[in-house]
Amino acid sequence: MPVFESSEKAVRVFSELFNILLKDETFTQRMRESGISLHLIQVKPDVELFVTPDGVHLGAPPAPAAIRIKMTSDTAHSLWLGKLLMPVALATGKVRIKGSVSKVLEFVPLLQPAFDQYPQIAADEGLPV
Repeated sequence: MPVFESSEKAVRVFSELFNILLKDETFTQRMRESGISLHLIQVKPDVELFVTPDGVHLGAPPAPAAIRIKMTSDTAHSLWLGKLLMPVALATGKVRIKGSVSKVLEFVPLLQPAFDQYPQIAADEGLPV
């Protein structure tokens, strides 16, 4: 059984997660300095977010993003909970990334506050943690 029963719930959860990150001045400053933008594509249910230092936008980006990540919403849930490690997800094809490897390597350490807060966000939405 899928973790998310609707696209609306998945959009709410993942938008909130990235909005929390965007409140961190260090995060947004590093995104700006590195020219990082993220196009997140999740399926089952479908979620498409474009994240820039200026905000989280629903749908496809107006221009190509520096990093494009595609996975199922259940895989995203497992990753953010820390139950699935990114190297394993990449090796098994559960996550596909397009873009500059150096940008990805710069971006990943910036995400730690999201990993710390995701379990509470998920619990607040009634998702299994």
